[in-house]
Amino acid sequence: MFLPLGDAPNPRGVPVVTYAIIAVNVAVYVLLTLPLSGAAPDPADPVLQAYLRALMHELPAGAPIGEVINQLTQYDLFVYVHGFRPAAPALVTLLQSMFMHAGLLHLFGNMLFLWIYGDNVEHRLGKLAYLFWYLATGAAATLFHAVFNSDSNIPLVGASGAISGVLGFYFVWFPHNTVRLWVFLFPILMNVVELPARVVLGFYLVLDNLLPFLLSGGGGGVAHGAHIGGFVAGLAVAWVMNQRAVSQARAGYDTAPGPEPVRADMPDVAAALAEDDYETAARLYFALPADATRRALSPRDALALAGWLAHHGHGRAALVVYQRLLRDYPIGREAADAHVGAALVLLQSFNQPTAAYQHLVEALDLNPDPPTERTAREALAAIAARQKFQMGGRAR
Repeated sequence: MFLPLGDAPNPRGVPVVTYAIIAVNVAVYVLLTLPLSGAAPDPADPVLQAYLRALMHELPAGAPIGEVINQLTQYDLFVYVHGFRPAAPALVTLLQSMFMHAGLLHLFGNMLFLWIYGDNVEHRLGKLAYLFWYLATGAAATLFHAVFNSDSNIPLVGASGAISGVLGFYFVWFPHNTVRLWVFLFPILMNVVELPARVVLGFYLVLDNLLPFLLSGGGGGVAHGAHIGGFVAGLAVAWVMNQRAVSQARAGYDTAPGPEPVRADMPDVAAALAEDDYETAARLYFALPADATRRALSPRDALALAGWLAHHGHGRAALVVYQRLLRDYPIGREAADAHVGAALVLLQSFNQPTAAYQHLVEALDLNPDPPTERTAREALAAIAARQKFQMGGRAR
């Protein structure tokens, strides 16, 4: 058994949306699931008859239908009405199904994963965007499951599809984080270990979901297809956001007064930099399409421009220049300098310590020169001092 206990690094503050989602799920369980699970259904209820017909269609031949009927509760009928049924899809049940669970262990496992991974993703996205993408990837997860079970009237419930979407975001944005796991493989191993987040999430995707999904043909009692669909949706959205961050044109840079439109090419930018005219260089640089900047500046010129932008309060524009430099020159000491520069902007301008941490670890892996290494380690120490829980692994 593998039980996640926490991740590192993690941002300070209260992840309001994550905690609110957990609270709603727990409230639904306490106020609806528990009382209805203790009540037997009314034999005359037409919903019971419809549910039994759905069960008869899904159960294998020879299944003890009498025992199944004896175990039915009012909650089963409630889920049949309000859960998402692929054969009878509806927008309202698509959303409702994300807040209902089959039992206490189902609820506990989902909320544990959301508590561990949700805070970093919420901090990176912002509250409203996080809530939107939580629901959107949850809907995508359910619909992906429905594609392979389109004639099924068995309702799908649970937050795991939406939480898998959160995990997809986490996989893209926080590759260097570590996850603490309680490993219980009696009598071989019983211990708490720390593993890279991508190893843990890769295990979740491939071994926990993809292989069972393929072996079961998309069916089975666990909605592996929903987990896969949510994870892939989160991956895709995070990847697209990364690409847009690098390709955006002005990136929030306030251009100096002058005639519009600006017409320039990269030699003009390089010439302005050679004359230490950073204002003009920045204005010309962001007047160009993103693709026109590919490998057009030397790493040193790009570092100088990004540093000037950061120093003069244009954090988002500086971040774009650093990211484009890393796109064009991903290795070498200049790349290490760019990673550290991007990390400092994320820390100082955007209060994004976990995102900054990813850049700092990358910088240390690139054999930076001593001043850059010293700056990176000082920034890591600053991140360690401003998070909720003690960091583990490489950042300690």
